[in-house]
Amino acid sequence: MRHFLFSTLIMLFSISVSAQSDQIFLHNGQEISGKVLKVAEHTVTFTYDGEDAEQTLGKYAVQKVVYGKSGREQVVSDRIDISGKDGWQNVIIIESLEEVAGLKRVGEIKGKTGFINYRTGAGSDRKAQEKLQKEAAAANCPFVLLTMDKDIDRKGASGGGFGQNQSIKKGVGYSY
Repeated sequence: MRHFLFSTLIMLFSISVSAQSDQIFLHNGQEISGKVLKVAEHTVTFTYDGEDAEQTLGKYAVQKVVYGKSGREQVVSDRIDISGKDGWQNVIIIESLEEVAGLKRVGEIKGKTGFINYRTGAGSDRKAQEKLQKEAAAANCPFVLLTMDKDIDRKGASGGGFGQNQSIKKGVGYSY
C-alpha cells in the first residue's frame, strides 16, 4: 500500500510538471517539450525539460509554440508549399546559418547564367536566382542557404555591352 501511494504521488507530480512545459511543434511532425526562452526574429531559443543548456531552432522549422502555463498558442511560421508548376517561386533564399537550424540538409543547389546571355547585369542575376529556385523545388527543398553569389563582368577596355555579365549562385538546399 505504501509503495502504491508513493508511485501515485510521483506520477501526479510528473503530470503537473509536464503540464507546465511549453510544447514546440515542428513542421516535420516532431514535438519538443521544454521551456521557450525567446522567440526572436529568426530563431526560437528553448531548453529541454530538466536541462539548462539553451537550444536554438530557426523559425522556419517551427510551426507553433503552445505555452504550458497559459495555454496560449503562438504560430511561428507557415509551411512553405513548393508543389505545382509555379511552386519554385515560393522557395526562400536564406543568407544566415542560424535560420536553417532544425531543418534537414539535402544537398548543394546551383543556378547560373551563361557568359553570353543577352541580359543586363540585373537580368542575369534574376535568371540565376530563378534557376537556383527551380533546382531547389525539383529537389523538394523549400529553402536554400546561399553560399555564393557572384557576378562576373566580361567588359573589356573599350567598355562593355549587353550580355557580358554572368551570374553564379550556389547554396545548400534544406527541407523539413
